[in-house]
Amino acid sequence: MTTLFPTLNNKNSAVALIENNVLITYSDLNEKIDRFAKGLLGSESDLNEERVAFFIPASEDYVTTLHGIWRAGGIAVPLNVASAVTELDHYLKSANVTRMIASGKYKESLKELCSELEVELIDAQEILNRSQHKDLPAIDQSRRAMMLFTSGTTSKPKGVVSTHAIISSQITTLIDAWEWTSSDVVPLFLPLHHIHGIINILSCGLWSGATIDLYQNFDITRVCASVAAENYNVFMAVPTIYVKLIQHICKLPSSEKDRICAGFSSMRLNISGSAACPVKLFNEWKALTSQTLLERYGMTEIGMGISNPYHGERRPGHVGQALPGVDIQLFDDEDNLIDAENLAGEIRVQGDNVFLEYWDNASATEESFIDGWFCTGDVAVLDNGYYRIMGRSSIDIIKSGGYKLSALEIEGTLLTHENILEVAVLGTPDETWGEAVTAFVVLKSASKLDYQDLKNWCDGRMSAYKVPKILHIVESLPRNAMGKVTKVNLKDCQ
Repeated sequence: MTTLFPTLNNKNSAVALIENNVLITYSDLNEKIDRFAKGLLGSESDLNEERVAFFIPASEDYVTTLHGIWRAGGIAVPLNVASAVTELDHYLKSANVTRMIASGKYKESLKELCSELEVELIDAQEILNRSQHKDLPAIDQSRRAMMLFTSGTTSKPKGVVSTHAIISSQITTLIDAWEWTSSDVVPLFLPLHHIHGIINILSCGLWSGATIDLYQNFDITRVCASVAAENYNVFMAVPTIYVKLIQHICKLPSSEKDRICAGFSSMRLNISGSAACPVKLFNEWKALTSQTLLERYGMTEIGMGISNPYHGERRPGHVGQALPGVDIQLFDDEDNLIDAENLAGEIRVQGDNVFLEYWDNASATEESFIDGWFCTGDVAVLDNGYYRIMGRSSIDIIKSGGYKLSALEIEGTLLTHENILEVAVLGTPDETWGEAVTAFVVLKSASKLDYQDLKNWCDGRMSAYKVPKILHIVESLPRNAMGKVTKVNLKDCQ
């Protein structure tokens, strides 16, 4: 029997997880995972890449289930506990799932769907109770280990399959780059169906022997209290979480605000990812906490590929440089390599971190690679040695009047307007321009903004051809579970 995680092979009394103030050691967690894996196997000797889904929030049960499936030889399919039943239907059918693990209210909500799809629905405790004294299979690193679904912001979600070796590469690259150690303590409140929560926090933490404080959702009061108590030295979040933290902290009495800011200031690392971090937010966080956010770039298919350095300049508005062992190149629309700076091109990736395949979708897998390079669909420029993301080629690159415009760049400028709280920019069909720059704006409380005022404000702040030609004032922006704006849904707001 082999496991990915060296710390989970040891009789280690160090604390692996904290759940509702209960401390769970590596030794106890390892023993529970073994029992779970044996219960999952039943009379079988190996799951032989059976797809086993689970619908469990951040908890010891989640970690036990994920690693138990791996040790028994299955493919783990973690699902978002905030998903609608119709979304789960797509995931379970796409992955050909045979068993679903859930408990409590989550299990109850799945009974009808699992019955319709003839998927066995089991409680995690039931599996532990089935445990037998038997050997676990030896798992070769080349075997499939996990299937995560793409966010579905531009197309129907696809099942991204990674092997044990690929997962190992994704984890060890980040442990080296971000200098994880067994003394690290990090909160985990991000969804655990996504690469950010599973690999960047949970898996890096467990591999390095760190301690992970589990939250079933983002509880801003509890998070801030723990930060003020200096319980954490590493913090990872998405930009919307940092925005919420700034708004929350700035409303507190001075003494409480100072304690929280001091707690952040004392940490060794704050990371932002999963969506672009606006320069305004980068600067506001630094001014408030003295922390220089480390922004990085990744996606479901590659884990992390680019990162600002742990030591050295972390440049606002940029995602940094290629991580060790990851090859990054930019290509133009004719698939020619771009070897000059400040020329936009699609990011393409090679390395041991790149996924194996889209499940049961050979055509999509083949189409996503050109000459061995994975085509991310994201456009960037190399700017004085650092990559700057312009956006997804399908929705964030606006082709207007002969120009290729970055929606993310325009959004970053508009966010500095004193009346604008949130903004999303995209191109909408236009007979004259091809695509018209269109801004969907959420205003700050009691603020007003009309188009002419916005146009006048933009004068001198951005080139005339980047100025929005259409303005929509909306109450909120549609977002997915990771806080990323789902721009395809904005078209319904016009």
